[in-house]
Amino acid sequence: MLIRFGYEISVNCAGDTPMNCLLDIRDEHRPQLRSAEVVTTEPEVPMALHRDMFGNICRRLVVPAGDFTIRGDGVIEDPGHPDPEDLTAEEVPVARLPDETLPFLLGSRYCETDRISQIAWDLFGGLAPGWGRVQAISDFAHRHIRFDYANASSTRTAYEAWEDGTGVCRDFTHLAIALCRALNIPARYVNGYLGDIGVPPGGPMDFCAWMEVYLGGRWHTFDPRNNQRRIGRITVARGRDAADVALIHSFGPHTLTHFFVRCEELEG
Repeated sequence: MLIRFGYEISVNCAGDTPMNCLLDIRDEHRPQLRSAEVVTTEPEVPMALHRDMFGNICRRLVVPAGDFTIRGDGVIEDPGHPDPEDLTAEEVPVARLPDETLPFLLGSRYCETDRISQIAWDLFGGLAPGWGRVQAISDFAHRHIRFDYANASSTRTAYEAWEDGTGVCRDFTHLAIALCRALNIPARYVNGYLGDIGVPPGGPMDFCAWMEVYLGGRWHTFDPRNNQRRIGRITVARGRDAADVALIHSFGPHTLTHFFVRCEELEG
């Protein structure tokens, strides 16, 4: 299938404001592009690309004072299959984990493993290690948190999500990641596109958060918010938690005036 994806984000700045944006899809998706991902701004400004420590594409620019819009648009080919699953995937002992997975065992800005460790072991320490235990963690986060845009918070941590029992997709993901890490299972945060393909429409489109967990020698997708295998995920950025993958990191005050995200299957 072909999927059209993109965004249109408008802000207003009181003065010239440097920004670092993580809005481009990751390199591993680029061979699937059937219409190049085109990024434009209004007014037009110079932009420079670099890759951060996680391999995410970062777009640096200086937004002039006043109204400003950045747009992205592209078409990607997707096989149309749900997320793969491997019910036999086993947890890898810490001593045998690849070096590059170790940062995803540690506490981070929004995933404070020290505060949630005892909860994790009380709830899941008695379960058989492997895919089933990670799925149980995803099931728990899915049940424990009530999705509510009105209760979104840019500062809520995994432990606070556990306490509050409400939030948005980043809160489901932070809680599940922190629980996995507390059990010595590497888990990383993913931000990207996820259209309503093969499922009933879920309301206005937005960027989505999910997690990838290291089992059986590779990374696997788990989605505590939706808690089901989905079709057509397009990864934008990966990191330890939401702090690493902010869509727009602004080095100065700005006001968001418009936000639109597209991710939809093209008919025919």
